[in-house]
Amino acid sequence: MATAQSRLSALPAHRLPWLGGIGLLVLYLALWAIVPVDFDLLRALRFLPGIGVLGAIIANTSGTGGGVVFVPVFNAMRDQGIMGLDPLQIVGVSMGIQSFGMTMGALRWTDRLLHQPAIAPQAVEAAVRPRDYATVVVATLALSLPTMLLVQRAVAFDPHVVLMAYKAFSIALGLALIASTWTVNRVRAEQGRLLHLDLAVVMMLAIPGGALTALFSVGVGELVALYLFIRHYPVLLCTGAACVISSVSVIAGSLWHIEAGTMQWEVVLLAGPGAALGGFLARPIAIKLGAKRLKTLDGTWIVLSACYLLWLNMR
Repeated sequence: MATAQSRLSALPAHRLPWLGGIGLLVLYLALWAIVPVDFDLLRALRFLPGIGVLGAIIANTSGTGGGVVFVPVFNAMRDQGIMGLDPLQIVGVSMGIQSFGMTMGALRWTDRLLHQPAIAPQAVEAAVRPRDYATVVVATLALSLPTMLLVQRAVAFDPHVVLMAYKAFSIALGLALIASTWTVNRVRAEQGRLLHLDLAVVMMLAIPGGALTALFSVGVGELVALYLFIRHYPVLLCTGAACVISSVSVIAGSLWHIEAGTMQWEVVLLAGPGAALGGFLARPIAIKLGAKRLKTLDGTWIVLSACYLLWLNMR
């Protein structure tokens, strides 16, 4: 791990996302060459690139994953008769789009980690140790990925019941984030080192997070980011690590949907480039907002989107 970190650190600033962007472009062009597409459907869905940009900006400033935008949009499109995706296809295309957006966001945040600006000793904001960043990512994925892959292949839940419970929990976490940002965490310095207790809690969240990601294309990144935000770690650690976790998760999850034939390629091909652009733009937007405003907006978005999904499923 240390050797890989030193090699990445040797790259000039901004080189990592540009190299990753070239890789995503090659993958995108390859998809056009090998997957079947319906050009009439492409014309009907020409508004999707904008949805991809918006979803990826929200996802990569908060670390929650683009499914919090894409899943409600595709549900609304089905209800309005624009495109009739079933729930499994909605999860598949959400993962496919996020494979572009969350990967670009993960590269941008990791580049920031490797080239952090100097922070004054008395500053409220703390620097992030690459070791803590890597520990959160590796420890979470070690538990969440096997869980996600198992749930995709072998476990049956009632998605309606799970979604209701998950979003109720998200509302509680979102409200806790807003409250902690403006009370106990308002003036105190950020945590500069990852505590063993917090790593243990993150690992506990990884298992239900992996199951939720299999069912809804979001879950593990949102839970990790929200918990670390509440515990007052730097935005770079909370959002950056969550983006990396989400990126790896949706790429692995997309493979199953491709094998199962539930990937609607027209949606991915239209929204994917927009998602990559949104992932590229998200990090500077998050830094410009600052920690307090970003946490407040993230908490508000999570609460409102969760309330909307609960209302949608209770109709």
